[in-house]
Amino acid sequence: MAGTIGAAVQLMRPKNLILAGATVPLGAFFALQDTNASFPLLTVLLHTLAVMFFMGAGNAMNDIKDAEIDLKAHPQRPIPSGAIGVDDAKRFTSLLWVLSVGAHIGGLLSVSELDVETVAPTVIIYIIAALLMVTYDHGPATKNKGLMGNVVISILVGAVILYGGAGVGHISKPLLWWIFGVVFTTNLAREMVKDCMDMEADADVRTTLPMIYGKEKVRMAAYILVMASLICLYMPFWLGPFAFGQLVLQTPAILMLITLNGPLYKGEDELVAGRIRAAMLLGLIGFVVALLV
Repeated sequence: MAGTIGAAVQLMRPKNLILAGATVPLGAFFALQDTNASFPLLTVLLHTLAVMFFMGAGNAMNDIKDAEIDLKAHPQRPIPSGAIGVDDAKRFTSLLWVLSVGAHIGGLLSVSELDVETVAPTVIIYIIAALLMVTYDHGPATKNKGLMGNVVISILVGAVILYGGAGVGHISKPLLWWIFGVVFTTNLAREMVKDCMDMEADADVRTTLPMIYGKEKVRMAAYILVMASLICLYMPFWLGPFAFGQLVLQTPAILMLITLNGPLYKGEDELVAGRIRAAMLLGLIGFVVALLV
């Protein structure tokens, strides 16, 4: 029993959930700057849980769909390793969806003053994200359509920061959208690099960018996206709300990103994917510190 529970938790990919969960309160925190509003702790907590259950359900759905591929590509994962059966994984996924929708609705109901400006953007983001998540593996199965699948996942990852801001009624803050740009471009680069890493295992199942254009060209495109993310990272320090000198707080993230050219040239895809995720986290920390100092 304990082994099955542990395997179910692994289906959710806890490391990714921690980053996603931390991003919701950050989105709310960024959105509330320069306002007189207090931080709605209960609302943000419920929306954080909604996102974590949502992402967990999406990751589990992906593992269920990729069970055959993962026998070769990721045999250590819960389903191919036999730690959890497909039927149990499906039941756990359904539970996660129920918990996510419940937490989302609870977050909406916890808002002290329900109004269209708060409710509409939050609901719209959640519904669009759910449609993108479900159709990633089922129906149109965008994961099998090369770049489109990478874009979908990157929109989902970036939308978390917008969801956090929308939940407190301030989705229009430019800072939120610049951060969305950073997250979207870096994650898109990461997804492309991961496709290079999994190309051989994916060969008989789906078509990815490296299969069409080759690994070298895809890695080059990924580095261009990383450079584009630095432009988005730079803009809040040029246009505000931050002072230009505070850009120094983003030095760890910037250095980690601009030095990816070497590992990309050597084809060290797993290392690059890990560094991009670390840079995303460092970038978010840099924005938080910039607001506090």
